[in-house]
Amino acid sequence: MEEKQIAIRVKDLKKVYKLYDKPADRMKEALGLLGKKKKVKEHYALNGVDLTVYQGESVGIIGTNGSGKSTILKIITGVVSPTAGEVEVNGRISALLELGAGFNMEYNGIDNIYLNGTMIGFTEKEIDEKLQDILDFADIGDYVYQPCKTYSSGMFVRLAFAVAINIEPEILIVDEALSVGDVFFQAKCYHKFEEFKKQGKTIVFVSHDLSSISKYCDRVILLNQGNKLGEGEPKEMIDAYKRVLVGQYEVPESDENNLLDDEQLQKAAEESAAGSKQGQNPQLLEYGNKKAEITEIYMCDEKGLKTTAVLKGSKFSIHMKVKFAEDLSAPIFAFTIKNIKGVEITGTNSMVEKAFLESVKAGEEKDICFTQKMDLQGGEYLVSFGLTGYEGNEFTVYHRLYDALNITVISDKDTVGYYDMNSEVEVKSV
Repeated sequence: MEEKQIAIRVKDLKKVYKLYDKPADRMKEALGLLGKKKKVKEHYALNGVDLTVYQGESVGIIGTNGSGKSTILKIITGVVSPTAGEVEVNGRISALLELGAGFNMEYNGIDNIYLNGTMIGFTEKEIDEKLQDILDFADIGDYVYQPCKTYSSGMFVRLAFAVAINIEPEILIVDEALSVGDVFFQAKCYHKFEEFKKQGKTIVFVSHDLSSISKYCDRVILLNQGNKLGEGEPKEMIDAYKRVLVGQYEVPESDENNLLDDEQLQKAAEESAAGSKQGQNPQLLEYGNKKAEITEIYMCDEKGLKTTAVLKGSKFSIHMKVKFAEDLSAPIFAFTIKNIKGVEITGTNSMVEKAFLESVKAGEEKDICFTQKMDLQGGEYLVSFGLTGYEGNEFTVYHRLYDALNITVISDKDTVGYYDMNSEVEVKSV
């Protein structure tokens, strides 16, 4: 059996940033004048991370904000130096990190193509051979002959992406860069990404788009608070990530890939849960007369675990807890789901579903659960909650929470429009 060739290997990688109470303390420390009293805090962006990527693999890295995902990519590409540890890279890298980094805004597009190509290590002849492919991919027309400072943000991103993606690297490093431009340009980017996979290129991919991670990655690394929690199949690691988000990460009994002990993992999970507040919007819009109040909102996956990410095709539940300050006749509990553009996609309420038509007494509490199958396309959505009713013939709002929760739908098959009709296709010979 042919031995796998290593494309990237990092061993015991650490990156420490010093945090100072005051800007002047940085200068004092450099001059040896800070004194005995320590005024410096050390923040571990990465804390002893090991990672091996083999040639031809597509490896995803996921984790909450501040977990060290972008830091490890910057170290691999040489943008940032590690505090400690070893880094080995075998192959020519193209990195989609900060698109447009290294562009000179006074130069026109053509000049910047040659400037960036040269910085990456290509000869002028090699860039000549790729120039037309880059121009066709960017598709910004005659603007390519104008100074980049005159470009719209969309045109600038298209050109930067086209340069990075068309130089035929052996290793492609991608950091949240596949969602640039309009939907047509995004489709072109993903098509190019699939071409890379078919050509056996090595890809390391960081993204919050769990659908893309699930679809394109052979293996996934889960980071949290600078530590590596584990690695494995995309579905397994995405499920673990969902538990980390809500502080319910459980260590498998026999999993050699989990590198932290139970206490460390629980602490990391609790920190992540506190930071994300289970997908709740801190700036949500709320109003109502508060004769009844929504006291808690959350979602659960088909296993009953609290989550903000749901697999397309699986069952999930939306929960709201309500406390009543006054006697009310037949309160109505509702939710709606919008896309991130604010378009209402779907929703229902307890009256429409004929699920609850009773009166309630002051001091009572209710736990309402809506359970359904997730047929929305992969992407990000917002959930709003409503608590209303009729007092006589007058419609009354007791409490409403707009855009209160975020749902991430994870999908490896998206059809046209907002939701999947789950069509069964049959083709017969005539």
